[in-house]
Amino acid sequence: MKEQHLIDRAKAFVAAVAAAAPREAIEAFYAEDVIQEEFPNLLLPDGAVRDFINLRAAHDKTRYTIEQQSFEIVNAVASGNCVLLEIIWNATLAADLDPLTPGDRMRAQLAQVFEFRDGLIFRLRTYSCYVARHEIRPNSLA
Repeated sequence: MKEQHLIDRAKAFVAAVAAAAPREAIEAFYAEDVIQEEFPNLLLPDGAVRDFINLRAAHDKTRYTIEQQSFEIVNAVASGNCVLLEIIWNATLAADLDPLTPGDRMRAQLAQVFEFRDGLIFRLRTYSCYVARHEIRPNSLA
């Protein structure tokens, strides 16, 4: 049952992000020493490693960059203190994200690995596969 509880926590975190919950609601899921790794992808060719403060800054930036977003959880697996979610992400931009402009849509397939300690996320690894830049066209994606 512990593993199911962690899956439920990971899904609740994703739902809070999708709902554009206030920063405090998102941060309530994190351990103080949380580290998030985002592996190289179309938007971050060098990837990124973020601690609590940098996650806060990324959250604040996203609130102004993304008009709306949805996360469809396709699969969830847990083992010990780790949860893996397979997700389809769709978003509509609210700001320029060269070469995209407000109103353009993006789509990605994500794999997120959550590591929990005492019910809080202390490690989060994100593997993103975005639609190739040359295929992105205004309002062309579902």
